[in-house]
Amino acid sequence: MVVGISLAQPLAAVSPAGRVLRASKGSGCPEVHMKSGGGALLSSLSQKQEVEIQEQGKRGTSSPSMLSKLGQRFNSAGIASAAHVMLRQPQISLPHIEVSDISSIDWNALRLCGFQGVVLDKDNTVTAPYVETIWPSLASSLDDCKKAFDGRVALLSNSAGLYQYDPDGIEAAALEQALKISVLRHGSKKPDGSPGELEKHFGCDASLLVMVGDRYFTDVVYGNRNGLLTFITKPLTLEGEPLVVKQVRALEEFLVRRWREKGIMPVKHKLMSCSNKFVKDPVTLMA
Repeated sequence: MVVGISLAQPLAAVSPAGRVLRASKGSGCPEVHMKSGGGALLSSLSQKQEVEIQEQGKRGTSSPSMLSKLGQRFNSAGIASAAHVMLRQPQISLPHIEVSDISSIDWNALRLCGFQGVVLDKDNTVTAPYVETIWPSLASSLDDCKKAFDGRVALLSNSAGLYQYDPDGIEAAALEQALKISVLRHGSKKPDGSPGELEKHFGCDASLLVMVGDRYFTDVVYGNRNGLLTFITKPLTLEGEPLVVKQVRALEEFLVRRWREKGIMPVKHKLMSCSNKFVKDPVTLMA
């Protein structure tokens, strides 16, 4: 699936070297023209999120669950992390392997190579945004994943299972019932979080786990920081995805493309030697 994003207004960012970046018109990439302080754009976007939440509340048009969803979009840890990645550690935003969706992943090959569990993002990785049912074409692949890893598969969401927004685990329990896989309870939004929660759940070192998600600066950064093998997928749909998320996604894709053009490589993983066996229909395989 090929996804194109057209932005009504240019976005701004700064290269790792602090240079001004500017995308050509019609390229589909955001214009980048910030002089310093890599978090300025992301801070601006987060302010838009807060205004949106406040306006929804004033109009009285949102249910408590909708306000919760709006609040989930605000990720202060993600903003700080993105600024750090842009300025100092671009390599940790680069996935080891890129695929169209999870159906392109050879779960049995991963298991045979020594991996012992899989961590999945939810929205736009296995479900549409804010939906509790599996994306129809991915159901058989998710079943294959559970079989290959004897059920050692779990969702790590920035909403369901997060103590801040789901303190009683109600959303997590509903997802577990709907998808028939565990939802990790955790205290920090990706990309924050230590490997301890994963290792406690799976009973193995985090380097023996696989992280699959659709976002470079959250899913991939979280996985790489904690030593997992990282896959990125294309978003399943843009329908229902907030404008702010679309804008940040476009910025992430633009920066990652620039860094790859400069020859920046992903962090090494000890089990990457057999990585050519992990993908059925590769889009991109990073060395």
